Amino acid sequence: MVSALRARWLLQPGPFGSAWRSCRELHPSAGQLERLRLFETLKVRKSEQTKAAPGRDLSVRLADGKTVKALSGVTSPLQIARNIRVKGAVVGRVNGELWELARPLEADCELQLLGFDSLEGRRVVWQTGACVLGGVMETHYGAQVCREGVSDTGLYADYRLDNSTLSLEEVEERCREMADLKLPITKLELNLQELGELFQDVLRLQLAEEQMQGPTISIYRCGQSVGVCSGPLLPHTGFLRSFKMLQVSPVTLSGSTGLSGLLRMMGVSFPGEKEREQWVQEQEEARKRDHRRIGKDQELFFFNDISPGSCFFLPKGAHIYNTLTDFIKSEYSRRGFSEVVTPTLYSTSLWERSGHWEHYSENMFTVTCEPHTFALKPMNCPAHCVMYEQRVRSWRELPLRWADFGALHRNEHSGALGGLTRVRRFCQDDAHIFCTPDQLEEEITACLDFVRSVYRVFGFTFHCLLSTRPSSYLGEAALWDSAEQQLEKSLQQFGERWELNPGDGAFYGPKIDIQIRDAIGRQHQCATIQLDFQLPIRFNLQYVGPDGGMYRPVMVHRAVLGSLERMIAILAENFGGKWPLWLSPAQVMVLPVGGDSEHYGREVVHRLKEAGFMADIDDDHGATLNRKVRSAQLAQYNYIFVVGEKERGSGTVSVRTRGGKQLGQRSLEDVMTSLMELRGSRSNRDEF
Repeated sequence: MVSALRARWLLQPGPFGSAWRSCRELHPSAGQLERLRLFETLKVRKSEQTKAAPGRDLSVRLADGKTVKALSGVTSPLQIARNIRVKGAVVGRVNGELWELARPLEADCELQLLGFDSLEGRRVVWQTGACVLGGVMETHYGAQVCREGVSDTGLYADYRLDNSTLSLEEVEERCREMADLKLPITKLELNLQELGELFQDVLRLQLAEEQMQGPTISIYRCGQSVGVCSGPLLPHTGFLRSFKMLQVSPVTLSGSTGLSGLLRMMGVSFPGEKEREQWVQEQEEARKRDHRRIGKDQELFFFNDISPGSCFFLPKGAHIYNTLTDFIKSEYSRRGFSEVVTPTLYSTSLWERSGHWEHYSENMFTVTCEPHTFALKPMNCPAHCVMYEQRVRSWRELPLRWADFGALHRNEHSGALGGLTRVRRFCQDDAHIFCTPDQLEEEITACLDFVRSVYRVFGFTFHCLLSTRPSSYLGEAALWDSAEQQLEKSLQQFGERWELNPGDGAFYGPKIDIQIRDAIGRQHQCATIQLDFQLPIRFNLQYVGPDGGMYRPVMVHRAVLGSLERMIAILAENFGGKWPLWLSPAQVMVLPVGGDSEHYGREVVHRLKEAGFMADIDDDHGATLNRKVRSAQLAQYNYIFVVGEKERGSGTVSVRTRGGKQLGQRSLEDVMTSLMELRGSRSNRDEF
């Protein structure tokens, strides 16, 4: 059967047949060929089940406001991009939904064409690159590939390969050769039963089932390779012109039974050399700004194997941590939030009641005290539900806004840990709002305003994603529809840019995710506003309405900074270690010069510390003034106060900025006042 199948494909006209004939080094295994046969069988079955609707004229509105004509079931975003001569498009967005370039349009719509410079475009290019890498590892090296995918930083393939010492440069070249074949990419949506038919490999099937988030999962075919994909793909491999393999490392996956000995190859793919060069420059800038390097150089924090994935914050790091916490708490006091304190350790009965034990227990740390089992909390919401149900609540009390800075613990796999961005112990500026359905829109609007006011302080630009009902959800569709409409109305009133993210809501409710853009153009998701219909049902939360009847509140999960640890990493890299004064752990360095100035310098430091500033004195008698100034600048002190006999006699200080600008001799009282104004306003200015 295999040889007959090979013969048919070798003689097959079109891009695939010619591609196979032209690449003599590709040697698919019998297992690969059987998987291809099964894929084609399922493809035929699917095509017979789906009848194409007759073509009709469509109107497509483009991002610049122009309108073009199209034919339903025929015209694709790729054709439109070529007709209007748009270069570099890698994916479309149709009415807010990501849409593969080769997928025909179905109805009148708004179309936005996205390139590699967008977050979505990069993921499409990397996801397609992961398909190519998986094919290369299987066909050229005989690896057992069990999963391909993308992360925030690139693409990867997880595989097993005995006695393997791979050259990353050789793998890059193999990927480029395969991409040059312009192999078409085909996708099928398969249910669990069909997935079992396709993958005879138990390991591949197990991991594919874990990736299913609904009744079906996307399966791709790229040349001779068949695998799982999590998102849109390019029409063919010819859209990829360059690859960069980064490293190979052992990987531990969830449910580790039978998964030992796996390796992960990580890399990046690009649509052209220009994009590759730009990426290299971005990586160099990112290395300079790496929060782990900044944390070490500025003595902010460190990690130790005695508590993997948990951060040790040194005094200067703790200053940043506490300043951020105080910032959010000051906002709480004027936005109607009340702080609560909840335990860290809970019986599994709580997690069973909330549903987390069934869906999240493998990510929880447990403690057994016979005969009971307890778990460290990975989130605060169930505890807040317990607090709500302690007594009967009246509609007059709502909304209740409870904030909790308790420590959270999540059992992240060791391979996923990375500095402060992914840790096992962390703290969120976590809050939950219990409100009536009529209050929901106002509460969401207030949460969005909270987000905007905080992110403006940091200088972040951002946009919002409205994530709607997924294919697998709990509750009534009508309730979801109503909640989504309220969220959309709040976003429209908010006035900031937002996009629809169909089907990406949590199983318990729709949500708004906020993505920020940092100083070097990278995007991070931090803030989130999530509606929850299920926990109030699971905990039977109620309130007494104006008519005396019992009603169900809506629960809103809300975080602005998100994880404080992760936000500190983002801020460190955004500012490049040059912290604004109000947040800085090194605000003023005092440099005494000659005579009795050291005593005066210590008085200045004392005054600054009394006012709450982070101030130090450099009393090294063997160092020159220039050397001291340079040392303070490298340590990123916001201001350098030089004091000598002249300054001591007049009660002044000579002020310099870390950027080297001299602000001149000023009275200590005036300088203190200016510093307090800068700190109080949370200004990012370097001068006063």
